Formats: sequence, structure tokens, C-alpha cells
Amino acid sequence: MNERSALRPRLLAALGAALLLTSCSSAGEDEHRTTDGRASHWGEDMGAPEASAFMKVAVPESATEVKGAVQINPQEDIYLLSFVTDEKTAVRVAEDLRPEKPLRARNQDLPSPTELFGHLGLAEPQSEKGVRWAGVCPPCVGDSRRSEVQWIEIHVLELDADRARVYVQAF
Repeated sequence: MNERSALRPRLLAALGAALLLTSCSSAGEDEHRTTDGRASHWGEDMGAPEASAFMKVAVPESATEVKGAVQINPQEDIYLLSFVTDEKTAVRVAEDLRPEKPLRARNQDLPSPTELFGHLGLAEPQSEKGVRWAGVCPPCVGDSRRSEVQWIEIHVLELDADRARVYVQAF
């Protein structure tokens, strides 16, 4: 057997593995995802309705300052939603996420790895003094309503005695 024919089975195996990996990684891609190698970008015409629908978080009818966006990423998209409502409603929204622990203070020294809510013209919730936080893995707690959501977190910031800003982020 010459050197060339000895290489052929290894090349065919490598090509087969590459095709298999490529077909698995592209299966089930969303229609808005790009495959041309671009980095993260903000989805055009994707805002609060799309974020709310993905998260299965209903924006209260009385909410004001409703904002949302979707960051399209090579691996997983990030959905952002924010609105202002009364404190009781904000807590109910947090409880509906079924976190293992209720809203609580978060270590303020944690740096924000990304500037996401800045895209909506808001300060990052982690940077706000007095913000409360809860997070949950919906599939881990058996929340079948959100089976497509891997992680969802909520931050609630008291604005005054009657109002709170709610920040919700999911992927």
C-alpha cells in the first residue's frame, strides 16, 4: 500500500467527522441567526414583544417605560426586557419565574461582564444601589412554560415608594 492510499481512509474519516459536526451545529438555527461569521449584533425590529414572548413574561398592562431588545450571538441569543411598575407587581413577576430563592441583594462589587441594558438607554442593574435579584434555570425547576429558556434573571430596583424598575434577562 503506498503512502497516498494509506492517507485516504484518514482523510475520509476526518471529512466525515467535519460534516457531522457541521450538520449538528447548524440544526435548529433560528431564522434571524447569521452564519457568515459575524460577531454579536442587535436584532433589527426585535424589542419588548419578542423578548416577552421568548421569556414568557407578561408585561403588566399598567407598566410604563417598556423596553426590550434581542442580542443575536453565535451561540445563544440574549433577550432583554425592562419596564416600570408598582412594587407588588414587580415581586409577583419575580415569583412567577419560580426561583429557588426570593429576590435578594446581590454583591455590588461584581463587575458586569457585558453592557447589555445600556443598549436600552438604561444603567446596568448590577450597578444600581439597592437592586434586588433572583435567577433561575427554568428546565431545572420544571417550569415547562419556559422549556426553551436556559437561564432567566430578574433585577428589581425601587425608584420611589410606589414604583420599581424591572429588568429581565434571559438566554
